[in-house]
Amino acid sequence: MRPAEGRVGPLTRERTPERALRRLELTVLRRLDGLLHGRHQGLIPGPGSEPGDVRVYVPGEDDVRRMDWAVTARTSEPHVRDLIADRELETWALVDLTASMDFGTAELAKRDLVIAAVGALGILTARVGDRFGAYVLYGGAVHRYAARPGRAALYGLLHSLMSVPPSGGTAELGPAIDMLSAAHPRRGLRVIVSDFLEPPGAWERPLRRLSARQQVLAVEVIDPRELELPDVGLVTFTDPETGRSRDVRLTRRLRAAYAEAAAAQREANRAALRRAGAGHLVLRTDRDWVADIARFVLRQRRASHVLRRSAAARGVAG
Repeated sequence: MRPAEGRVGPLTRERTPERALRRLELTVLRRLDGLLHGRHQGLIPGPGSEPGDVRVYVPGEDDVRRMDWAVTARTSEPHVRDLIADRELETWALVDLTASMDFGTAELAKRDLVIAAVGALGILTARVGDRFGAYVLYGGAVHRYAARPGRAALYGLLHSLMSVPPSGGTAELGPAIDMLSAAHPRRGLRVIVSDFLEPPGAWERPLRRLSARQQVLAVEVIDPRELELPDVGLVTFTDPETGRSRDVRLTRRLRAAYAEAAAAQREANRAALRRAGAGHLVLRTDRDWVADIARFVLRQRRASHVLRRSAAARGVAG
């Protein structure tokens, strides 16, 4: 199976990289900016450390540990002090552009979806002044792009990603995660964008070590043909990383076995990411990736709100 050709994707519909990046930015800002950003909230919301405004305590919703006792004593009414999320953080993305990404059978190739996801994250963080950098896996090696703030630096990074040529060879995800963790201990968001085709045993332990100190988001990129095979008879399969080819007749039994194995692999990835404590966002080449990002963020924020309410309830009960 070959990569998608002639598809209308966010980075392939324009003739020049500059126009493609401008269209990507407009898409992200029009559909995500107002939805995802409040007071410097990120893709995986969490408490900050900078004191914010004082307001009246709301039972059942506010954490009693944020009670401002000085204001409470002065006004004779319970008050809490909000926390503002820390600014000027570093976001580092580990971007998988190995040969398995040069594949796509739907609206766009996996490579395009990877770059679009990195661009969306970078655009959103650049709007609030955070620095954005990347480690990129391609050509059998890991390439580092320094973290810099601002739109111009992000455009330079995305232009470099779009210019990466298709290449053979492999680069293991686990050692790259360890490299990222060791090189950048400063707190911030770490994003792993990959198809996670390697067995979870190869990357779960490094990801756990990274999640112990950082906020981690794993973006899993999937093409529908990786989940199930079409009923088309004889097909030539080529491994993009090794170049090996094999003719296979897609019988009903083979297609059923393939679908079962693919589902088991994705479930193993989901379980490993959950055990590692990473957020898990799935993007597919045949779906609206912008809407999927928005739905993910809203789910994360609802879950965060429920956890805060549960913690406040336990505090009151205690």
